[in-house]
Amino acid sequence: MPRTFYEFFAGGGMVRAGLGENWVCLFANDFDRKKGETYKRNWGQDHLIVDDIRNISPEEMPGRPDLVWGSFPCQDLSLAGGGAGLKGDRSGTFWPFISHIQALRDESRAPAIIALENVLGTLTSHGGADFTAICQALTDLGYTYGAIVADAAHFVPQSRPRLFVIGVRNDMSIAPLTTTDEPKAPWHTNGLKNAYNRLPHDLQKNWQWWKLPKPKKRTSKFADLVEDNPASTPWHKPAETTLLLSMMSEVNLAKVETAKASGSKMVGTIYKRTRHEHGIKVQRAEVRFDEIAGCLRTPAGGSSRQLIMVVEGSKIRSRLISTRETARLMGLPDTYELPDRYNEAYHLTGDGVAVPVVRYIAQHLFEKLINEIEPAKNREQA
Repeated sequence: MPRTFYEFFAGGGMVRAGLGENWVCLFANDFDRKKGETYKRNWGQDHLIVDDIRNISPEEMPGRPDLVWGSFPCQDLSLAGGGAGLKGDRSGTFWPFISHIQALRDESRAPAIIALENVLGTLTSHGGADFTAICQALTDLGYTYGAIVADAAHFVPQSRPRLFVIGVRNDMSIAPLTTTDEPKAPWHTNGLKNAYNRLPHDLQKNWQWWKLPKPKKRTSKFADLVEDNPASTPWHKPAETTLLLSMMSEVNLAKVETAKASGSKMVGTIYKRTRHEHGIKVQRAEVRFDEIAGCLRTPAGGSSRQLIMVVEGSKIRSRLISTRETARLMGLPDTYELPDRYNEAYHLTGDGVAVPVVRYIAQHLFEKLINEIEPAKNREQA
């Protein structure tokens, strides 16, 4: 029996890609027209509504989904954001999302599972008050819940830790071996444990420590994903690479010298960051050659676009990371169609959910939980 889902804040449909062919999308929504066009190019337009989440009505959401996923905007919860939290214009769309779940519940169509994804700043936003509000909202809807922190680096060469809050309807049996009595690494970090400890006692009583197996060691490295001749961005001219090197501190220049002396092709990634040195602001190019890319971010400015540097002996080349490389870092196949414009493609991938992380959670948690529902359905029909 196929499993069904809704995907709110769907972007380019990366959650759909991660869930896989055994899951059927009943409804998808995003307010961004450009992302919606990419979604349609890859998945068709059936079940997709491009509109503000506040404008969606229950009649537009068909069936009774097994899973409702919501990767609500992170800007107001991010440590780099303005700190508005769940009261902000963007992250505050969490509340219309919850209202839709309530509407489904009123019509006896509440999903078996709710999955929320966001940045780790969610755990500490407003001293933990926003995380408490999320747990309270799930409690009020009639869900038992817990959370995990999953880093995409377990599966792809990109450092991308994210929080996943997963709620299960109270009337469901929770599958054996999907919970543990105590937090376990790597899924339950100190930050998550601290957030749990800050919850009021009545919310702690409704908590589950979800259990997933430890992932196998990743074998891919960033250099494996790099294009020799990308179509989306050119290699820098030598003067541009020299300028980039001039922006490096002694520590970062030493990394480049070590790469040159290695005797092999070394591929690093660079972010430009503003640092305070001797009382003044200085823009620095900070490089890493640890075979993993930095976390992709949406391109709000030149400093937030990741660059790459390829070192082969004394030869050094640099350029912006290509859009196909960003897609590969998110676990998307090369058959996935990206927007033609560089910034649109970078924004789409930088705003998404790593595909193999979704697949892992679905395989080791969602599908085990839903398998417990199906026997109960069959008994009711008998």
